[in-house]
Amino acid sequence: MPLLEPKPGALRPHRVAGPSPDRMPEWRAGGTPEPLRGELTELLGAEKVLWKASDLVRYSSDASPYRFVPQVVVVAEDIDDVSAVLSYAHGHGREVVFRAAGTSLNGQAQGEDILVDVRRHWAGVEVLEGGRRVRIRPGTTVARANAALARHGRVLGPDPASAIACTLGGVVANNSSGMTAGTTRNAYRTLSSLTFVLPGGTVVDTADPLADEDLARAEPALCRGLMEIKREIEADPELVARIRAKYEIKNTTGYRLDAYLDGTTPVEVLRGLMVGSEGTLGFLAELVFDTLPLDRKAAGALLFFPSLPAAAAAVPLFNEAGALAVEVMDGNTLRASVSVAGVPRDWARLPKDTTALLVEFRAPDEAGLAEYERRAAGVLARLDLVAPVPSVTNALTRDPGALHGYWTARKAFVTAVGGARAPGTTLITEDFAVPPARLAEACGALLALQAEHGFDAAVAGHAAHGNLHFLLAFDAARPSDVARYAAFMDAFCRLTVERFDGSLKAEHSTGRNMAPFLELEWGPAATELMWRTKRLVDPEGLLAPRILLDRDPQAHLRGLKTIPRIEAVADPCIECGFCEPTCPSKDLTTTPRQRIVLRREMMRQQPGSRVLDELLASYGYDAVDTCAGDSTCMLACPVGIDTGALVKDFRQRRHGPREERAAELAARRFAAVEGAARLAVAAAGTVAGLAGDRLPAAVARAARKAVRPDLVPQWLPQIRGAAPRALPATRRVGAAAVYYPACINRIFGGPRGEPGPSLPEAVVAVSERAGKPVWIPPDTTGTCCATIWRSKGYDAGNRVMANRIVEAAWGWTAGGRLPLVVDASSCALGIAREVVPYLTDENRALHAELTVVDSVVWAARELLPRLAVRRTAESAVLHPTCSMRHLGTEGALRAVAGACAREVVVPDDAGCCGFAGDRGMLHPELAASATAREATEVTARQFDAYLSANRMCEVGMERATGRPYHSALVELERATRP
Repeated sequence: MPLLEPKPGALRPHRVAGPSPDRMPEWRAGGTPEPLRGELTELLGAEKVLWKASDLVRYSSDASPYRFVPQVVVVAEDIDDVSAVLSYAHGHGREVVFRAAGTSLNGQAQGEDILVDVRRHWAGVEVLEGGRRVRIRPGTTVARANAALARHGRVLGPDPASAIACTLGGVVANNSSGMTAGTTRNAYRTLSSLTFVLPGGTVVDTADPLADEDLARAEPALCRGLMEIKREIEADPELVARIRAKYEIKNTTGYRLDAYLDGTTPVEVLRGLMVGSEGTLGFLAELVFDTLPLDRKAAGALLFFPSLPAAAAAVPLFNEAGALAVEVMDGNTLRASVSVAGVPRDWARLPKDTTALLVEFRAPDEAGLAEYERRAAGVLARLDLVAPVPSVTNALTRDPGALHGYWTARKAFVTAVGGARAPGTTLITEDFAVPPARLAEACGALLALQAEHGFDAAVAGHAAHGNLHFLLAFDAARPSDVARYAAFMDAFCRLTVERFDGSLKAEHSTGRNMAPFLELEWGPAATELMWRTKRLVDPEGLLAPRILLDRDPQAHLRGLKTIPRIEAVADPCIECGFCEPTCPSKDLTTTPRQRIVLRREMMRQQPGSRVLDELLASYGYDAVDTCAGDSTCMLACPVGIDTGALVKDFRQRRHGPREERAAELAARRFAAVEGAARLAVAAAGTVAGLAGDRLPAAVARAARKAVRPDLVPQWLPQIRGAAPRALPATRRVGAAAVYYPACINRIFGGPRGEPGPSLPEAVVAVSERAGKPVWIPPDTTGTCCATIWRSKGYDAGNRVMANRIVEAAWGWTAGGRLPLVVDASSCALGIAREVVPYLTDENRALHAELTVVDSVVWAARELLPRLAVRRTAESAVLHPTCSMRHLGTEGALRAVAGACAREVVVPDDAGCCGFAGDRGMLHPELAASATAREATEVTARQFDAYLSANRMCEVGMERATGRPYHSALVELERATRP
C-alpha cells in the first residue's frame, strides 16, 4: 500500500438529496449492458466505446432542461465509424443520436440508446479562395472557425451567442443564427455545400457534380419520394405561399419545407432539409460555407428605456438607420448580468421594468461608419431614454472596450440569468419570433402571460428580427411546478401562433420542448409532409427519435431534469458547456460541466446506492486527478464558476492527517526541500546524460509506487539538469525593482542544448541594459508562491507558505515601495491574487501595499522602450500561459516577442498545456491530450523561436512538439545583447 494513500470515501457527499425521480436506476450501475457493449467493442475497438456508469451519466445532460441517460456512448473517429454504428443500429433495431458540443437548449444532444460523440475527433478548418469560402469539420467551434477567417478579413454568417463553445455541426443541424444573421446570413443561406451520411450509410457530397446520379443509384426510392413531395407542394399555390411567408421571419420549427421549393434535384432538396434537421435525417460530416466580409469599423450604444414595450417600439427606427444588430435586454437580464466580469455593479439597482437596447453599426471604412453615426444620432434625438443609475450614458461610442463589455453582458443572457435562478430550479429557455413590426405588442402580451402564470421571466433577444428569448425557472421535482409550466407553454404557443402568426422556434430549432406543438404552428397538411420526409429518409426511425417529431402532446414534459444542490462554488451551473473547449482534460476524461453533472447525479442517489458507489469509484481519477486546476473554465463561464477551486477542495478532502502534516512540514522546511529537489534533478540529469533516461525513470516509478502516484512526478526526458547553484549577483542600492526568481527557476535549468543565459541571468542582464536594474534578495531560498500546496489542496502548508512569501516580499520591497518582479506567470498570479484568501489579517494588509509584476509585463512596459534591438529572428511562435490569461497579460508577451521576431504567431488552438506545475509530470497523459491540437499546429511549419513565460509550460510544449521552448525574456536578452 502506498505510504500516503488517499482517504477512502472522502468524496462521498456529506448529504444526498435523493432519491430523485430522474436518478439513474440501480439496475444501470454496471453501465452498458451486454451484448451491446461487447458487440460495439468488437466492431469499433474498446477505446471508442464508453460504457461505465460515470461515462453514461456525464453524457446525459446538455444545456437544455432535459436529461436522458444513454445506453452507450461511441466516440467516432471518422465516417467509417459513423457508418458502422448506423449499420449496427439497422441490424439490431437500435436508435442513434449524434452529439457535438451539447450547447443545444432543447434536448437535441441527448439520446436514450446509442449516443455518438462527434466533437472529439471532428475539428478542423480549411480556408478556401482567400477566405471567401471555408471547409469546416462539424466538431469545430464557431469561434475557432472565425479566428482562422479573421486573418483574411472574413467571417461566418451565423453568430450565435454560444460561439466559443457551439460547433458548426450543431449550428447547421439547428439552423442557428444569432445576433446579426437574421434570415439572410443564417446557415441555410450561407451554406455552400455539405457532406452527409444518410441513415442507410450512403455518403453524399452535395458539391460533387455526380452526386445526384450516385444518389439515384444508391437510394432510388428516396429520390422518387423527394421529387413527389416537391411536385405536390408546387401544385398547391396556397401551400407555397404559406411556406414562403413562414420564412420571411426567423423560423426553425420543423423541417425546412422551403427546401422543396429552393432545390431542383434530390441532392439539392436534401441539402436544404439537412439544415435544421437536428440529426434526424443524417450525420453532417463536412460543411463548406460562403463567408462574409468582416467589417472592422464599429460604433454602438447601450440605450436604456423605461419598459420593454418602449424599447421594442424603438427597434424599427434603428433597423431603418442600418444597424447590423439591435439586441434587447430586460430588467431581469440586466440585473442578473452584474455577476459577469466587467458589467457595472450599479445595474443591480436598476428599476424592475428598465430595458436596454444594444445597437451596433459596422462598416468597412471610416466614411461608411461616419454615415451610420449620423443616422444613429438622428434616431437618438427622437428617443425618450432614462438613466436610472450613474453608469448609464446612453451615448454612441467607438471604444472597443466598451462595445466588448456590452456584448459580454448580452451574450451571457442564458448563463447569467440561469446562474441567478433560485437554487434547485430547472431553467427553460424559449425562443420565438413575430413580425418585427409587432414586436412591441408581443412584448406586452408576453409580460401579461407570464404574470398570469406566476412567472417573472428574463427576456432578451434579437429585436431587429422580431426574435425574443425568455427564461423560466421552476422545480422539476415538484408536480405542481411542472403543471404550472405546462399550462404556461400551452398558452404561450397559442398566443404566438394564433395572435401573431409567429414562429414557435426562431433559431434554437424544434427540440423536445416544441415537438408537440409543431402541428399547431404548421397545420396538419404541412406537418404530415414533415412526417413523410422523415419516413422517406429514415424509414426505420433510427435517427434521433422524438427530438423533432413527436405525436405525444405531453412529450415536452418527459425527461425534465432536477437540479439537486451541490457545493456552493458550482451550484449556479446551468450546464451550458461554455467551459468545455478551454478544458485541458476534455479529450481525456471529464470537463468542468461533466464534473458538475456527475456530482449532481451523486446527490440524486440514495445512501447505499450501487450507482453512487460506481460514480465515486471513477470520480477520483476522471474528475479530480486529471483536472489541471488552471481555472480557465472560470474565464469561459459567464458567471465565473471555478471548477478548479471545486476540485482543489476535493483534493483537500482526500488527504489523511499524516499527509496534511507532511505537506505542512515540507512548507516549513522548504529551504531543505528546495535544495534536495535541485540536487535530485542535477543527479538525475547527470545519470540520464551518461546512461540514458531508463534509470531516472525507474527510480521515479518506484517512488510513485511507494508514496502515491498522484504525489511523486514521473521522470520526463525534457527535464535536463538543474538550475545554476548561485543566482546572479545584484545590488540593492539603485535597484528599480525587486526580482523574485520563482522556485521552479531556482530548481530546473533551461532546455537541453540551449546556450545560456539562464532565465535569472537574462532578467538581470536585460534590466541592467535598459537602465532599470533589479535586485535579487539573498534569502529567496525556502520561499514560494504557495501554488505547490494550493493546487493539491494542502490547506495548512498553503497557509504557511502564503503568509511567508507576503511577509518576505514586504521586507524585500521596503514596504511595497518597489515592485516585485516575478519570473513565472503562474507564480506572479499566485502572489498577486491567489494567496490572499489564506493570509492573516495583518498580512492581508501588507499584501495590499505590494505591487506584483509578471516579468514579461516588466519587460514590455519598463524595458522595451529603453532597449535597442540588435538582432531579430524571422519567426516566433508563442504559448501564452493560463496564468497570463487570468492576469490579462497576453498582450505583453506578444509585445516582447514582437521585438524579437519579425513574425509572431499564436496558434489558433493554443490553450492550457495541462502541465499545471507538476500535474503534467504526475499525469503525462493529461498534458499529451491537452497539447495535441496546438502541437499539430506548431509542428506544421518551422519557427526560429518557441517562446512562453513559464518553465513547466515550456517543458510541456517541448514534450508535445519536440521543439525547444524557452522564456521570451531569454530571447529578449539575446535580441538586445551588444
